[in-house]
Amino acid sequence: MFTEYQQELRERFLSAPVVPAPEPWRPAARLIPVGGLLGVGFAPDPVSGKDLLMVVSSSGHGLFDASTGEKLARDYDPDPETCTPTGPDLSCPGIGPLAGTQVRIAGLFGGGLHTTTDDGWTVQVFSPDWPHHRVLLSADGGLCRGPAGEKWWHIFHASWSELRVAGFSPSGRTLAVATSSDITLLTRSEPNP
Repeated sequence: MFTEYQQELRERFLSAPVVPAPEPWRPAARLIPVGGLLGVGFAPDPVSGKDLLMVVSSSGHGLFDASTGEKLARDYDPDPETCTPTGPDLSCPGIGPLAGTQVRIAGLFGGGLHTTTDDGWTVQVFSPDWPHHRVLLSADGGLCRGPAGEKWWHIFHASWSELRVAGFSPSGRTLAVATSSDITLLTRSEPNP
């Protein structure tokens, strides 16, 4: 049984339409299809410092430039001993520019991405109509007070695929939403300190 407050929250989230993320966020690329996606993880490019997104799926590993969605590397046949993000740190060996490093992966096997940025953006996942998940982006510390579209936005509704993870890169410049079938990337320029 829901309390009155819980019922009000549920109704607020159910009635909020899916809208584009507000400024300064912008789509990094069109929806990136990845069948059998297991998880994703961020790491900085060792040369430029740009956000890179490593993707682990049932058909191999991929590495993307998180600001453009460009595929930088692909491994169709990763080592079966190390290709699944299990163990205490849920990591996999990096590929392409990340070769020789371990990348922590969040998704089907657990873990998580950053849910806040240093300058106050928050991402939360709610399921008022489980098993569907709604991803909310907020500029009010995750309180989601007031009407949708003022300080919080319903930016993604996972109704066709199972949500794996949603969160920010450590730099706060990229927001990733990963489902079992695709990735949505939002990016912005350097956050304000």
